[in-house]
Amino acid sequence: MNIAALAAAVLPDSNQITAINYYTARVSGRVDQTAPARQHAYLRALESLPLVAIHYGNFLTMQKWSGLVHPPQFRPEFTLPPGASPHVAYVWKTEEKGSDVNLGVHLVRDAFTHAFDEAAVLTNDTDLVEPIRIATQEAGLPVTLLTPVSKPATSLAGVSSHIRHIQPYLGPCVFPDSVVLANGKMVAKPAGW
Repeated sequence: MNIAALAAAVLPDSNQITAINYYTARVSGRVDQTAPARQHAYLRALESLPLVAIHYGNFLTMQKWSGLVHPPQFRPEFTLPPGASPHVAYVWKTEEKGSDVNLGVHLVRDAFTHAFDEAAVLTNDTDLVEPIRIATQEAGLPVTLLTPVSKPATSLAGVSSHIRHIQPYLGPCVFPDSVVLANGKMVAKPAGW
């Protein structure tokens, strides 16, 4: 997804886009060994966009015990006798940490330093309700919620100045199969994307 093209397509023509902040964490290859290379290709493509700044949180991968849904659903080739299903399993838990905090802190800071006249936030993460509320209600600046889902979280919608759905713009806003970087090198879209 070319997020600069998406922002230009989804926001009104009257908006002048001056900066785009992208919040993420570098993924671990522990569960999927090909994931870091695919993400790296995407991040290199994003870095080719002059308005985009990438901000990193952390990606944690850990093993932990977790409760199972009952009755557990197994692949059709596996069956357990009645009463033999486990209640917990040792699983890989992956979690992105810090990206939403970074976005929220930057939004509030930028609102109070007047770094923008209007912000747009692409999320359905309710952890961002309070930063958006502070920007809109305390700093008095409009924040448009760009939503990736048909029905955004009610709490996010309640604190946002406007709501715009990105779904209609996704197809036309993808990167081409190859992106030319600033140094003249090319980065190719990973197979299967």
